[in-house]
Amino acid sequence: MIHVTDIAYTGYPVTDIARARGFYEGLLNLKPTATWESEGKHWIEYDIGATTLAISNMWANWRPAADGPVAGLEVADFDAAMAALRDRCVKITVGPVDSGACHLAVVSDPDGNSLAIHHRHVR
Repeated sequence: MIHVTDIAYTGYPVTDIARARGFYEGLLNLKPTATWESEGKHWIEYDIGATTLAISNMWANWRPAADGPVAGLEVADFDAAMAALRDRCVKITVGPVDSGACHLAVVSDPDGNSLAIHHRHVR
């Protein structure tokens, strides 16, 4: 039997590393914690809380997709995050919505991958 103990990372395929880093580092203010590069292929990791988000162009058959899995990024200030995303004309595909338990919106990164912007209501 397999016993999963944690999520090691969530990975997103990207096509343009500089553009993706501008989004993840410039707009989302994530700090790279590990990077690998070989012959123009990159793997970049961002530690967020207890897990890691990675972006990569390592494999030609790993392609961005709007209808793939979604990482939910918890933000400290939902309204400020949404304002910053709108200021940069980031495509919002779902919401924003207030579920009663949280605020949520799904946005697209520059390659069309979906990311959830999330803020839990304080109880």
